[in-house]
Amino acid sequence: MSRLFPRTALWSRRLRAALAVLATAVAMCGVVLAATSTPSSAATCNGYVGLTFDDGPTGNTSALLNVLRANGVRATMFNVGQNVQNNQSAAQAQVAAGMWVANHSWNHAHMTSMSQSQMQSDLSQTSSAIQSATGSRPTLFRPPYGETNSTLQSVASSLGMRQVIWDVDSQDWNGASVSQIVANASRLQAGQVILMHDGIQNTRDAIPQIMANLTSRNLCPGMISPSTGRAVAPDGTTPPPTSPPPTTTPPPAGGTCTATATTTNVWGDRYNTSVTVNGASTWTVVVAITAPQRISTIWNGTATWDSSGNVMTMRSNGSGNTFGFTTMTNGNSNARPQIRSCTSG
Repeated sequence: MSRLFPRTALWSRRLRAALAVLATAVAMCGVVLAATSTPSSAATCNGYVGLTFDDGPTGNTSALLNVLRANGVRATMFNVGQNVQNNQSAAQAQVAAGMWVANHSWNHAHMTSMSQSQMQSDLSQTSSAIQSATGSRPTLFRPPYGETNSTLQSVASSLGMRQVIWDVDSQDWNGASVSQIVANASRLQAGQVILMHDGIQNTRDAIPQIMANLTSRNLCPGMISPSTGRAVAPDGTTPPPTSPPPTTTPPPAGGTCTATATTTNVWGDRYNTSVTVNGASTWTVVVAITAPQRISTIWNGTATWDSSGNVMTMRSNGSGNTFGFTTMTNGNSNARPQIRSCTSG
């Protein structure tokens, strides 16, 4: 045994050395494997959109936040002040989930019928309730129903808030199905904002499909800039500029068509108009409204505006030959939109 021990010890030392080399190689290989198993890069964002949810917090806010988190969404929550006061923990949960919290008035009243002092009190009380619950004072304000005027905008500005309406209406408040909400959201373009609501099951069910569509177009959820009211990156940076929409009606394409406007619903502060186009499957319709009326919502078309904001050019977007819009009367309840032209192609 004594004669074999040196050889055994030598073999043992060599074995330990070999094992050490092997262990080092395995460790290095593990590092390489770990590096290659990591996704190569995050999703490409060629632009940002603002996903917004009004009228919270509600009893379903937790369910909404769960869906948003599961789909990697950060959104802007336009909260009603009395809801925040009655459910501070839900407002806190919104912030904890990475959402931005904004002002949507105290109790969702028709604010354009208020005096300036009443507007001031309403928005200030709401911002204070949000600050008390979340620790941050809102920098964005959305008027209930999209109703606004210069006085309300001035009051919001005096309280450090920018007014934000929307570019696309999901129509979830109007009983839209999941597929309709998804289709409406698919019209979002970089920088634009969509209106959705807290507490609606169809809206929650639509979120995964909305995100799949945005991802396919390299668009990502972002924050709404207090400076411009447009969607930007979550860190507040502005994405590369895109070509601005035209502000004037393009030259006629050569064909003609007929557009017929019908007032379908009338409320005290707003009304809906439905326009049917005949004679063309691809069309451009120019519509004029009378100031101080303003169009707040559109559907089944792509709209651009002239510099006055009173002339809308609506183009077909594959949603058929009937489009519609909601007009806020802003004190002028008698005037109705006028069709100026219909051009095919």
